[in-house]
Amino acid sequence: MEQLHMREWSRFTPQQRIQRYVGLALAALVVSWALGSINIIWAWVWDAPNQMGDLFSRMVPPDPANLEAIAKAMWETVNLATIATALAVVLSLPVAYIAAQNTTPNIVTLWIGRFILVSSRSVNTIIWALLFVAIFGPGVIAGIVAIMFRSIGFLGKLLGEAIEEIDPRPVEALQACGASHFKVVLYAIIPQVMPTFFAVSILRWDINLRESTVLGLVGAGGIGVILQGAIDTFNWQEVSTILIAIIALVITGEIIASRLRSRII
Repeated sequence: MEQLHMREWSRFTPQQRIQRYVGLALAALVVSWALGSINIIWAWVWDAPNQMGDLFSRMVPPDPANLEAIAKAMWETVNLATIATALAVVLSLPVAYIAAQNTTPNIVTLWIGRFILVSSRSVNTIIWALLFVAIFGPGVIAGIVAIMFRSIGFLGKLLGEAIEEIDPRPVEALQACGASHFKVVLYAIIPQVMPTFFAVSILRWDINLRESTVLGLVGAGGIGVILQGAIDTFNWQEVSTILIAIIALVITGEIIASRLRSRII
């Protein structure tokens, strides 16, 4: 009787296993090199839990003495995010139009639109804020312009992709009827991208609401100004009150944005 040999199933071949082990070893070497090159003071890392416990103990209980000023700064933060989003929406529309391959007039405008989108998204909001604080001085104007510049790339890219994915048949039908270019855009393109336009705008407002809470740390207005002042004066109880207010604001913005988007999509 011939002896039956059972084959053992394996997910990877021996060669694939060797390649995976080599890849993991290389990744471990890269991580080790990265950790060694950034000069981490490990004594501070091991002491971090004790420092966190001490800091949190100083934050309790929250101090509501400056609650009126905090509420005023929170409202300023909401206005900052809302105005910046509205301006970014308006400015992102022509950028999205020239950045979409099926609507851009020519290759030059296409690359101009793509350059605007990439440059806007490549620079963080804090860096934009630092730049515009130097131009406009400390205050809300610098924060509005910083968030607006950052949002143009986000909105323009998503709207441009939505324009590229539209159904071309309505466009071709209107063009065959001799409709002008303006009417083609108005009646064939805009209705198809309108749901995406509102959904993306609401999403960006929610993101801007979060980002606007920290712009005051560099002098660009909002609740971050009071937060930075409380940190500089070691008023940790007021810091905890501000952090609670920021968390409440972000959660409220998330709820509002989710409900609005659910009605649109």
